[in-house]
Amino acid sequence: MKKKQLLSFLLLFLSFQQVYAQTGYQWKTATSGGYTYKYVTNDPSKSRFYTLKNGLTVILSPNNSKPEVEYRMTVRAGSNTDPRNATGLAHYLEHLLFKGTDKFGTLDYAKEKPLLDKIDALYEQYNKTTDPEKRKEIYKEIDKVSFEASNYSIANEYDKMMTAMGGNSTNAGTGTELTVYMEDFPSNSIDKFLALQSERFRNPVFRIFHTELEAVYEEKNRSLDNDNGKLGEKVRSLLFPTHNYGQQTTIGTIEHLKNPSLVEIRNYYNKYYVPNNMAAIFAGDFNPDEMIKKVDAAFSYMKPDPKLQTYNPAPEKPLVGIQRVEVKGPSAESMIIAYRGYADLSKENHILDLIAAILYNGKAGLIDININKQQKALGASASYSAQKDYGIFSLNARPKQGQTLQDVEKLLLDEIAKLKKGEFDEQLLRATIANKKLSFIQAFDFNSSRADYLMESFVSNKGEKWDAALNEINTQSKITKAEIVAFANKFFADNYIVGYKVKGVDEESVKVEKPEITPINPNADHSSAFTLKNIEAPVAPIQPKFLDFNKDISKGKARNAQVLAIKNQDNNIYRMNYRFEFGTYNYKLLSLASRYLPFLGTDKYSSEELSKKFYNIASNYNLSVGTENTSISISGLQENFDEAVSLVEHIFQNLQPNETALQSLKNNLLKERENAKLNKSSIMSGLRSYAIYGAKNPFNYTLSDEEIKAVKSEDLIKLLKNLFNYEHTITYFGPKEVNVISQDIAKLHFTPTEFTPFEPAIQFTHQPTTENKVYFANYDMVQSEIYWSRNSSRYDPNKKAEIDLFNAYFGAGMGSVVFQVIRESKALAYSTQAVYASPAKANEPYTMIAYVGSQADKMNEAIAGMNELLTELPNNEKSFIGAKSNVIKNFESARIEKDAIFSAYFAEKKLGSNVDSRKATYERAKTLNFSDINNFYKENIAGKPYAYSIIGSENRIKKEDLEKIGPLTVLSLKEIFGY
Repeated sequence: MKKKQLLSFLLLFLSFQQVYAQTGYQWKTATSGGYTYKYVTNDPSKSRFYTLKNGLTVILSPNNSKPEVEYRMTVRAGSNTDPRNATGLAHYLEHLLFKGTDKFGTLDYAKEKPLLDKIDALYEQYNKTTDPEKRKEIYKEIDKVSFEASNYSIANEYDKMMTAMGGNSTNAGTGTELTVYMEDFPSNSIDKFLALQSERFRNPVFRIFHTELEAVYEEKNRSLDNDNGKLGEKVRSLLFPTHNYGQQTTIGTIEHLKNPSLVEIRNYYNKYYVPNNMAAIFAGDFNPDEMIKKVDAAFSYMKPDPKLQTYNPAPEKPLVGIQRVEVKGPSAESMIIAYRGYADLSKENHILDLIAAILYNGKAGLIDININKQQKALGASASYSAQKDYGIFSLNARPKQGQTLQDVEKLLLDEIAKLKKGEFDEQLLRATIANKKLSFIQAFDFNSSRADYLMESFVSNKGEKWDAALNEINTQSKITKAEIVAFANKFFADNYIVGYKVKGVDEESVKVEKPEITPINPNADHSSAFTLKNIEAPVAPIQPKFLDFNKDISKGKARNAQVLAIKNQDNNIYRMNYRFEFGTYNYKLLSLASRYLPFLGTDKYSSEELSKKFYNIASNYNLSVGTENTSISISGLQENFDEAVSLVEHIFQNLQPNETALQSLKNNLLKERENAKLNKSSIMSGLRSYAIYGAKNPFNYTLSDEEIKAVKSEDLIKLLKNLFNYEHTITYFGPKEVNVISQDIAKLHFTPTEFTPFEPAIQFTHQPTTENKVYFANYDMVQSEIYWSRNSSRYDPNKKAEIDLFNAYFGAGMGSVVFQVIRESKALAYSTQAVYASPAKANEPYTMIAYVGSQADKMNEAIAGMNELLTELPNNEKSFIGAKSNVIKNFESARIEKDAIFSAYFAEKKLGSNVDSRKATYERAKTLNFSDINNFYKENIAGKPYAYSIIGSENRIKKEDLEKIGPLTVLSLKEIFGY
């Protein structure tokens, strides 16, 4: 290793001495506040592991940087533990845990319960009936009784309470071996939060079932439109022929979805939702001694199951031979090679995780250098993920123009062959460890990351190997190249699965049919006594903290470039940006130039050598080009600042053309553009842009195929070499003071005596929405997706409070009016939302946007349902109060920290402000009432014409239905994409 590189490594490893103390990570026991807990020495998350008397695991990770708390109630049960005759059951249950108990979610449980019991019995009858006509009769009765029961139920009371206390991310998820319930909330609401969570699991009532089941149907149909998801399912089924990782999917089979059993769901809940199979995880602003007492009091009612049996499968037999599977669909071709891995935190797992990074790390891995740098395929990568029982090692790529999937497969396997021969520098191994350690320093900055890491550890081993998880990188640092090569030769045999995603019609895809559903009564304007008590319970106030850019950002000069600096008080990491106020709207070729840059070398180094140099000093640099902004970012340890910045300077001053790379880039770009035309999300993005701006719009403002083919190296290199000649602002977040870092930058960074003016940006005109119009694109899919858009009035800073509150009330969350009506009451969609979107620049208009993704045969109902909401605003005083409380409490608990302050600063500048506008918005929001929001709605939204962007299959959607909405324009892919 060269002397300079060796010095960089020494500095990097020295920075970890505090973390990797000689004592290492060891379990210890302590007692505080009357409770005994376990902890791991040198744990950066400072987590305490408690086991309550009933067996409930409680993990507390205090972090007082801001007045918020992240929560994960984790159950060690998921699709693995679904009964074989009722797959998808754990996922059903996850949805139903939002429906309340006998105390909330109901107006009168005594009257509601007999109807719910009748629904249970009807579903059992429905489940056992095979005659189609009799099933229809039973379902009509289910629908009838469900409507009667809805007269006593209250939809979304759970979300009302979370919204009112300031919760901002109510969600849940089901995986193969876990179900998790996720929240964040202000730390002054801990008592209210625990009261709600303990009640939630005390006696859950499975009400409003058939509309929620329809939401699950929609979720299943969405998965049927995901080609790569379907390919993954087939690959896993071969990778795990016995284990439920491969034999059961989270959402379940269509057959099981059509035949649910509430009795089975209740049995599942009673079996697995027991305290000795659950963990309550908290990360954030609290005193752990006080917190554990409160958590114990809240969940002490739970009764353990000493006979609990979790999923304990027979070991999988070794895979023999190469197996192949294929999935057809409309999206672009891709492929995967998958190997079966090992259990989480095993020695084999550590090695495979290292191997994945040696093959692919985005910079200097074998795949990075030999495939991506050489542009031999599109998007080649390697990854490894491990779960409790096994892992999956995968290689992925897409073919370039004129290339077959077989060609791509060979390219990936060739890199495995090089690994097995030891054809990689040992320096790559050391650099991989160094980069992992750099990431480790930042891993626990965020409460959400802490909670997720702890959740994963609990699922894998009930948290008993948290010491090993923390020590993983240190363990990996002792693995030698010889061990890796020996392991690779043993592991990478002819024992893998190859999956091809090819273009074609999926004949196996069968959508879940739409049942007839009478919209339920959501009773959104009612509240249970429990909910009222919870919402009205007093809390200690949290004082908001707004930014003062003059104090929070220090200013300096590096030659004639302005330096904005924020000191990193926590560690030795820096992040620096050169920010330019222009982008592709100014220079159309700039995006292509940024794509060309990674393949270019200089007069001293090849592009491969440059990638290795950055990786070896655990530093990152990137040129990011937007439509109106461009930035060069550099980050890493402060010890390596000079070397990283000097290297970036050297690159931009000494770039050399690479004609072979440019030709490959052009060919690959043309292929990627064709692939984009096969991607329904890309098509919809183009449709929406067309609806808002017209035929000339930001989405299709791109180079033509002919322009791409005609581009020359000198044009692109000229753009790149001249970047520093344009005016730019330097932002620095790191451990040095502004005056010191400004001097350092001035020594390293070139700027001219006078900056070159940059070209003006192209302007796009928002089209006035004077009448209903429909823009349609055909795509072979089960669902339909509909966006409403309307260009409204110009930006007005005085409207911020009204807009924030309107969005919170109307369509931005699970407790919103849109969600309650479209999904909860009418069961028309799995995903729906509506917001009055603010522009990023002061001279642009607002845009009203609404969305529904529904089955194609529900499209007309979904459009009618949303149009009703866009015509008259439902008046629900209690929901409004909750939304207002949420907006205000989010202002009070939110903290913009570290280099996020720069983003806030520049965002305000684009809107013509030099102060944190949140302060005025907060004060204004406190004075608003429903009439203010209703007046805003009437002025800007009610009964207005809209542009409808719709994507779906022309075989499932009738043209005449679209024409009833307004004049229909069926757009070709050429019109949408511009090429």
